[in-house]
Amino acid sequence: MPYVVGKECLSCKSTVCVDVCPVDAFRDADYQLVICPDTCIECGVCEPECPVDAIINPEEYTGENHDVINLNSELSKTSPVIFKSVTAQ
Repeated sequence: MPYVVGKECLSCKSTVCVDVCPVDAFRDADYQLVICPDTCIECGVCEPECPVDAIINPEEYTGENHDVINLNSELSKTSPVIFKSVTAQ
């Protein structure tokens, strides 16, 4: 199962997680980043880079994460790929 971005990412301006992603799995959903489940290779390099601990490891999925998983999946379908940091604040 792919990694997903949780609600802690709301309005976060840091994109250091994007810089380390080897497959460009991140999408810019305006108010937060999301991870495309079809692109994520589950390498995990993004998780420790996230400054707000918003990236959820698939091994930590719980019933509480169900909405976040669906949100990442749905938003990634219509949000543009973000390739690298534009501005890290």
